[in-house]
Amino acid sequence: MDAGLTALLGAAVGSLATLGSAMVTGRVAARSQFAQWRRQHRRDAYANYLAALYDRDVALDAVRDALRADPPDLREVDDNMERFDAQVRGVHRAAEFVILEGPHPVVQALYRAVHAADDLAEVMRRMVREAHAGDASRKAADSALAAEREHLLYQAVKGLRVAASDVLGDRQIRVS
Repeated sequence: MDAGLTALLGAAVGSLATLGSAMVTGRVAARSQFAQWRRQHRRDAYANYLAALYDRDVALDAVRDALRADPPDLREVDDNMERFDAQVRGVHRAAEFVILEGPHPVVQALYRAVHAADDLAEVMRRMVREAHAGDASRKAADSALAAEREHLLYQAVKGLRVAASDVLGDRQIRVS
């Protein structure tokens, strides 16, 4: 075989091997970048939901504190309920991003947290209605029920954190 042809074939084979290697490396890098991008978007969605839920809980605590007075200042109660309702809307917006980012185990944990939060809010809204009606007959029972539902909400949020940490591969998110 002619030396020039051998050199040309060697160069062609070398170029093809280099091109193939570059393509494989590029695909691996693209997959890695996409996985990092996906992880970051999920992390942001989960963190934004938890932050919105925290702000909602702070607003709910203000409602609860206003209801503890005997008799409660209904204007203060109503102002705090308005802030609470505004925070609820923010929580629902943040939940939509968690639903979009998924995956299924996180979304299921989110739904448990949403239902627990709604159950607690239902008790607080009833307490506000009863305060407006001047009916304190269920105040102690409703306060105890609110504390129980708050604990259930805490457990649900803890479950959401565990599901999120499993998806993100970040054990530091876990809360005991």
